[in-house]
Amino acid sequence: MSRVAVVTDSCVDMSPQRAESLGITIVPLLVNFGSETFTAGVDLSTDEFWVRMTAPDAPFPTTAACSPGEFQTTYQRLFDEGAEAIVSVHVAGTLSGTIKSAEIARAAMKDREIHIVDSMSASMGQGVLAELAVEMSRMGVSASEIASVLTRRRDDVGVYLALDTLEYLKRGGRISGARAAIGTLLSVKPIIEVKDGQVERADQVRTKGKARERLVELLCSAPIERLSVLHTTEAGVEEFAERLLAAVPGGIDRSKVTIDLVGPSVGPHVGPGCVGGVALYVEGSRSA
Repeated sequence: MSRVAVVTDSCVDMSPQRAESLGITIVPLLVNFGSETFTAGVDLSTDEFWVRMTAPDAPFPTTAACSPGEFQTTYQRLFDEGAEAIVSVHVAGTLSGTIKSAEIARAAMKDREIHIVDSMSASMGQGVLAELAVEMSRMGVSASEIASVLTRRRDDVGVYLALDTLEYLKRGGRISGARAAIGTLLSVKPIIEVKDGQVERADQVRTKGKARERLVELLCSAPIERLSVLHTTEAGVEEFAERLLAAVPGGIDRSKVTIDLVGPSVGPHVGPGCVGGVALYVEGSRSA
């Protein structure tokens, strides 16, 4: 294990296999389907979640943060396995109580070095920062410096998603019913952005094809260092990914590109039929 261990939560939408290969520890959130409660990625895989989510007459799923005790157990295990410090990167505190649980766990372990970073983002918006943390850890960068860099680089993260409907954001309490109703009446395909810890409308277009065109424009506004193409059981995501890659200013190293299926912790808020992307832009490129 590297001297600095990297932790995130299941809002990250990173496959367990990829997380394991990178040495990233994922603390799972809870997912409720009616009276049934599951632990994301433990007893409810991403594929199983989407089967339940899209089943006829299925209860609408809700999510909940994990307990401070879960974080404390995870942190202690990593220290026991040889970590000297931990950098813990999480979904925006404005979108989930997860980071509060992490902070409570850290307070209970005052003799340990634990740095908690609010990604001010979600999904692979926190994922690209966690990957960056792993790279720095492998280079021998200190935990405090890693946390400092991540806090600075979170301004370089862009998250855009084209939704089939605003209904799921409304049900999850992320937007008002009135805003969702307007979108439905106009029959538009909304494009949302996660920015500064908030879900905002970036644009709205009439068709799915136009939405994808606009996504490419929004995501490719500057040179990209790392890219995640996101989808929710969306057919043709590979084709969208190729269109996106062809438009990246200056091109991109394909080893820095992943295609990621949105999982149980974020999926209830965006619903099926969603496609989008997360870009970690070259530092300073968007303000140049």
